[in-house]
Amino acid sequence: MRLLRSGLSRADIQDNLRQVVTHFFHNIPTGVGVGRRDLKLSKKDLARVLEQGARWAVDQGFGDREDLDHLEEGGCLPGADPEAVSERAYERGKKQVGTLGSGNHFAEIQYVAEIYDEPAARAFGLEKDQVTVLIHSGSRGLGHQVCTDHLKVMLHAAAKYGIELPDRQLCCAPIRSPEGQRYLAAMAAAANYAFANRQVMSHWARESFAAALRIAPGQTGISVVYDVCHNIAKFETFDVDGQTRRLCVHRKGATRAYPPGHPGTPAAYRDVGQPVLIPGDMGRYSYVLAGSEQAYRETFGSSCHGAGRRMSRRQAKRNARGRKLYQELEEKGVVVMAAGHGTVAEEMPEAYKDVADVVDVVHRAGISRKVAQLRPLGVVKG
Repeated sequence: MRLLRSGLSRADIQDNLRQVVTHFFHNIPTGVGVGRRDLKLSKKDLARVLEQGARWAVDQGFGDREDLDHLEEGGCLPGADPEAVSERAYERGKKQVGTLGSGNHFAEIQYVAEIYDEPAARAFGLEKDQVTVLIHSGSRGLGHQVCTDHLKVMLHAAAKYGIELPDRQLCCAPIRSPEGQRYLAAMAAAANYAFANRQVMSHWARESFAAALRIAPGQTGISVVYDVCHNIAKFETFDVDGQTRRLCVHRKGATRAYPPGHPGTPAAYRDVGQPVLIPGDMGRYSYVLAGSEQAYRETFGSSCHGAGRRMSRRQAKRNARGRKLYQELEEKGVVVMAAGHGTVAEEMPEAYKDVADVVDVVHRAGISRKVAQLRPLGVVKG
């Protein structure tokens, strides 16, 4: 998940909103298996992506060095091994850098609707009515293939190490086993692909605004607020029962929420805490929060990642039959473009819980504190 801020206000783009969304839709490929024809990588190039993450993209001209200062782990997980990634994963990944994908992935043009914590908002570079962009996408087909490949390995490993499984989908291996180490190396490579993917999309987001508004890309003022992972396992250090320990923290449907003063929080945000990005649905709002000391003590520096579904994708499609979802959203002031109607039906607002309820629980529990509410103006879906 990546949040971009801009030097534009809601009023600056309102008259050209549809053009902005159209440029996004054409510049950032969407849908299952879709790639950009002008960015196909050789195996050698892709191996560099897997090792270097977002830095590879910056070196190719997609963004600035300063971007890397505002990414979790600088946009590159250590320990990635391109050799741990299968040929099939390489094949799927070579044309999908800079693409959105499908399902619940999106690129959303928003504006800052509410500010709850002025000092933190100031530190994050956010102000009322400012245009922002929230990008939700990951390692695409390459990451999916890494998972598929290693599930087979883990099934054999569980039997090898005498691990009883209540469900085959919970197959696993000891972290220090050869199978565990190889998976962690492949997972880090996939995460680095995801960092690079979002970095390239950020560049094309800047280009899209510039083209639609007929200004130079530098005049958009677009820069990175933060980029943070979810659905990932990482080695981090915490105090447990009075002892400092290095732990493998697995955040599934969760995201990191480091407190003020933590060295893992970008220097620009160290006084207020790490930005925490919690997306909502495309008809309501998303939230920016800040990590807390309480989260560091009680949840291993973690917060929730989103609201969660109220309906299955199949049920949402059934409920959407006969409805004009694009028109309904446009009447709310949200322009939507998508590769197909099916994805919009699956992701319609009422298919999700109201994220405001979830965020209020997080805020009251002290796991993260509310900083700003972002409301959608335009959405690109797979």
